[in-house]
Amino acid sequence: MATVKIPAEQRTLTNQAEVTQYLATLGIDYERWPLSQRAAANAPAEAVLAAYAPEIAKLKARGGYVTADVIDVTPATPNLETMLAKFSTEHFHDEDEVRFIIRGRGLFHIHPREGPVIAIEVEAGDLIRVPRGTWHWFDLCADRDIRAIRLFQDKSGWTPHYTNSGTDEGFQPVCWGPTYIPIATR
Repeated sequence: MATVKIPAEQRTLTNQAEVTQYLATLGIDYERWPLSQRAAANAPAEAVLAAYAPEIAKLKARGGYVTADVIDVTPATPNLETMLAKFSTEHFHDEDEVRFIIRGRGLFHIHPREGPVIAIEVEAGDLIRVPRGTWHWFDLCADRDIRAIRLFQDKSGWTPHYTNSGTDEGFQPVCWGPTYIPIATR
């Protein structure tokens, strides 16, 4: 389940209804989709897309998306740091950014035109739609592992338009999940 942090208000939201409602005030759609009995987290991309075909079809009809794919990022991904650098600086897109997380975790920072910057930590089972024109940036969590279905309105994919505001420099890409907090052993 996604966690929303609002640092300027020293506030954290973890209840699904609160997260969904708060993100809706920013125009961001958030849903939870079931993971069990669909497709293994490491299944071939075609199998993952087939397993979620009904949901993908509904999203395509609702948002005018024309294509879907599966992105699979691990620490072994070639040129990982170069790829991540394109999205870890504040930017916006001319189309929605839609992701359904199948495996792993990541961190969206959203910079509304009015209001404080927020952080949304997403994990497996989370669907998020960041509307076109929304100033944001994205980082992976420390384990550098995420797999997601992405939907596109334009077959060429997202092109980041950088804001050059410098806002992203004041925020750390810290995820608070199990890889951040060490588990004590007896």
